[in-house]
Amino acid sequence: MTRKLPLPAVLTLSAAILLAVGIYWRHSHAPRLAAQAAPQAASESAATAAPPAAGNQAATAQQPAPASGGVVSGAQAADADSSSLERLAAVPASTALPESSEWTQANYDVISPAQPVTVAPGKVEVLEVFWLGCPHCYALEPYIRQWLRNKPSYIEYVRVPVMWGPVHRAHAQLFYTLESLGRDDLVEKVFTYIHDQETQTGSESILASNSKEDTFRQQQAWAVQNGISADAFAKAYNSFYVNTQMQQAEEITNDYQVQGVPFIAVDGKFSTDVGKASGGGEQPEKLISLIDFLAAWEHDHKQGAG
Repeated sequence: MTRKLPLPAVLTLSAAILLAVGIYWRHSHAPRLAAQAAPQAASESAATAAPPAAGNQAATAQQPAPASGGVVSGAQAADADSSSLERLAAVPASTALPESSEWTQANYDVISPAQPVTVAPGKVEVLEVFWLGCPHCYALEPYIRQWLRNKPSYIEYVRVPVMWGPVHRAHAQLFYTLESLGRDDLVEKVFTYIHDQETQTGSESILASNSKEDTFRQQQAWAVQNGISADAFAKAYNSFYVNTQMQQAEEITNDYQVQGVPFIAVDGKFSTDVGKASGGGEQPEKLISLIDFLAAWEHDHKQGAG
């Protein structure tokens, strides 16, 4: 005959079993949950950061984007420095970092966690996040174009427009529309047009408006003046390709936690800008030299690992 336990004893035993199972589950899954929580928290933090005001972009490019669109405070600058130190501390001590007689870890940041890239095996991605209305991006443009004519063949250059606010998204949509029409040659021309108009009018919102309809009309009129039919522009402007690229640009802006442009990332592992490459100065040629150094180091590292 089977002996039955009294009901209170059964309940007590069941509760004890459930508690033991819960404790075991938490201990066995804690490392994985922690690993999942970290990138999610970083992504949410980047997604909720306020974009810089369009009118102050000349002052904030190369600097962390202020929460209110004004001047960067000492506390915000300290937070940015702290973030860089935390990223560097996240790299395992056994991991070698690029250094030479010319370049040190003060000239770039380690991206942690590293971001995925889509280049072919043996290639190194150089990503530039930019804004058509940014004077620093415009100043860097001739150096980038010269570099593209002579860069090593293993480097794949990718350009992504920043997606902070309405004016940035408006210019991003124009950039991807021109790209979808196969008119990359007009990107340099629209860059020049925007900054020539900025000089004449003092406004950074050229070919962009608070009204989406007005933005479209301005951009379409400019495209027609430069040899694109109104119908072709309208069709491309609202195409699946442009919408998809805009979404990816939004993700990249958030995932890389872009706080200033032009922003350079090498193979999803290292980031830098003109200021860091120049030691606080404004020397675009220094940035180009650093890009080559970091890309060569990463290429050699890949070759050795292979």
